[in-house]
Amino acid sequence: MSRLNADAVVWNGRIATLDDEDRFVSALAVKAGRIVALGDDAQMEGMIGDETDLIDLDGRTAIPGIVDSHCHPDSYAARIKRWRNLEPSAIPSRDALLSLIDQETKDGRSDRWFVGYRFNENESGGYPTLAELDRAGNGRPVFILRTDGHLALTNAAGLKACGIGADEPDPPFGRFDRDPKTGAFTGLLRETAAQRLLAHVHDGDTEADVADGLEAVFRDWHQYGITSVYNSLTPRKSLRAYQRLQRQRRLTMRVGVIASGREEGLIDQLIEAGVQSGFGDDILRLVAVEWCPDCSTSGRTAAYYDPYVGPKVLGEPDDNRGMLLYDAEDLQRRAVAAHKAGHLVCIEGVGDRGIDFALDAIEAALEARPSYDHRMRVEHCCYVTPAILERLERVRAVDSSATGFMYELGDAYIANRGAEAMQHMWPHRALIDAGIPAPGHSDAMVCQANPFTAIWSMVNRKTASGQSLDRRQAVTPTEALRAYTTLGAWSGREEAIKGSLEIGKLADIAILDRDYFAIPKDEIRDVKVDQTLVGGETVWRR
Repeated sequence: MSRLNADAVVWNGRIATLDDEDRFVSALAVKAGRIVALGDDAQMEGMIGDETDLIDLDGRTAIPGIVDSHCHPDSYAARIKRWRNLEPSAIPSRDALLSLIDQETKDGRSDRWFVGYRFNENESGGYPTLAELDRAGNGRPVFILRTDGHLALTNAAGLKACGIGADEPDPPFGRFDRDPKTGAFTGLLRETAAQRLLAHVHDGDTEADVADGLEAVFRDWHQYGITSVYNSLTPRKSLRAYQRLQRQRRLTMRVGVIASGREEGLIDQLIEAGVQSGFGDDILRLVAVEWCPDCSTSGRTAAYYDPYVGPKVLGEPDDNRGMLLYDAEDLQRRAVAAHKAGHLVCIEGVGDRGIDFALDAIEAALEARPSYDHRMRVEHCCYVTPAILERLERVRAVDSSATGFMYELGDAYIANRGAEAMQHMWPHRALIDAGIPAPGHSDAMVCQANPFTAIWSMVNRKTASGQSLDRRQAVTPTEALRAYTTLGAWSGREEAIKGSLEIGKLADIAILDRDYFAIPKDEIRDVKVDQTLVGGETVWRR
């Protein structure tokens, strides 16, 4: 039996396979990164050799590794070195933000930007004014990216550094907010206006910077049991950084690249080169292409048929129903070309008007080349009214659900759309009952990468603060976990190799500190991961 010795044996616990029968076993064996045996402890004894790594669960529960099917580790990686994290736990008030900027801009280097990300005005005292940012910046340019990545703040020095004068027109699909009385800039930038300054700030990032940052990000994310990510809107620089990491054997996370339609020409070049979705290997693979025509509900820019409710921001349009970032014909042309070339197409839609806009493009692609198992995805797909649910079912589109928003941004969704709208916001009970596949994702670092907070919200239908998201849409703990495992892998056409623990599949495993399937539902957000395995090898241990 020595020839069958396993590289690793995980045993003496409760292993949730999440296979079609939802089986639990006490042990499994790994060879060359894949599962070669499942069963009880006694069945594994004959596979243990002198060099077998024995991983004793000691009664603990293990689950398949988490698949976060839409996130932005590359954006986070590019920022962790010199950007300041302005999330509410670090910045509880507007005074705290202004004080931090003041402290960090007193060195007299007028050319050096203060840059921050993950700012949430709803929990940190509201937006500071341009004048306040001018005073706090001490003559230096300031750029603050809102947590959704769709809006930003700057000061007069920031506008000047980017050549934006008082008479600058709004860019297509964007807006420089202005005081309706004076016409002066407020400092708030929407969509493509924010992207203009963001591109300037990121211009100096190098491939090596991104690669080093990614290595740090993935070390951190492994603590949540994450073993696979699908990097949304991946640009060229990040593609090169990922390949650098893989060549240098520094890539511990399995990465599915979703190529960015925001970077003009990238998807056209993939099509011209004949590169199709699925190209790559078990570590680094091109899984899809993506365009982002819809925006942010918490930032009051996502496209809805009915106007936003609640207090308006200074300079916000009257009768605000959000905005779309592409012309319909242009987006449909792009989606058709990509689908015909063999790509899995992902299109962002957040509000009901935005989701319909995405589905219009998906239907145009299917009309050009019919496909039953196309798996085209509406990214985020938050406000799923009964009419949209019926359309998703008819088109057989994937609801790639931004479940991470429920926990961290749910309060803002209630404030901006009203409590009654929550019955249709991320309606996973209705989606599951209709047979519509709905994998969950964090959109990190729009929200934190920890999947268990989002899963808690899916099961309990509450925000982090305890506000109700309509209990009627609650799902079971197993259904919620499947959104981050089996369905995540399926959404990238990788269900044959990951998402569940079965013979022949990759040995990507998260060992938990408690029995996820037996604990009270309110305890789910407290779940910790003790150990994370990728291909049977430990990449993180608590």
